Amino acid sequence: MSQSIAEATVRHVAHLARLTLTDDEVEQFTSQLAEILAYVRKLSELDTDDVPPTSHALSIKNVFRDDMIEPSRPPGETLHGAPDSQDGFFRVPKVLDQEVI
Repeated sequence: MSQSIAEATVRHVAHLARLTLTDDEVEQFTSQLAEILAYVRKLSELDTDDVPPTSHALSIKNVFRDDMIEPSRPPGETLHGAPDSQDGFFRVPKVLDQEVI
């Protein structure tokens, strides 16, 4: 099967997802993604003119509850399970200063 996706694309997507892949994994995922894209192309050949548009396979509806005003949890209780906090706030690693391709 000819591949319709380049290894460079797989490497780029892996970089964006912050994944480290071996050369063997890149080759494997390139092949698998090519098969998925070929299947999607095959599905696009189906005649769907008489098929009504749907957003879900089952006829369901959203069930929303009424908004209720409730007191907030105290900060100490909220931050109790946090892996890291500082001055009453969640502390998370910086991600925006990293180089992006």
